[in-house]
Amino acid sequence: MIRGETIVFIGIAAVITGMLLIFIGTAFLSSGKTEGNDNTKVSTGGVVLIGPLPIIFGNDKSMVSIAVLGAIIIMVISYILFYRGSL
Repeated sequence: MIRGETIVFIGIAAVITGMLLIFIGTAFLSSGKTEGNDNTKVSTGGVVLIGPLPIIFGNDKSMVSIAVLGAIIIMVISYILFYRGSL
């Protein structure tokens, strides 16, 4: 069984890792290289979970399919963590 402290530590580590990735992406990848490059395309996508219902959005078919896959993975992990232990 997973202890509560472990889940909190994993959550904090995930938030810190995400913030570091955003910092690295903005600091190094957008260092003025896009001034003469007009063929740059930005795709977005995401998942909002309200209880068991996922709301999936995106502006590109590939990003929506990645968001669907991410939503499925998140729902399976939440089932394993929260409902499987009570059986």
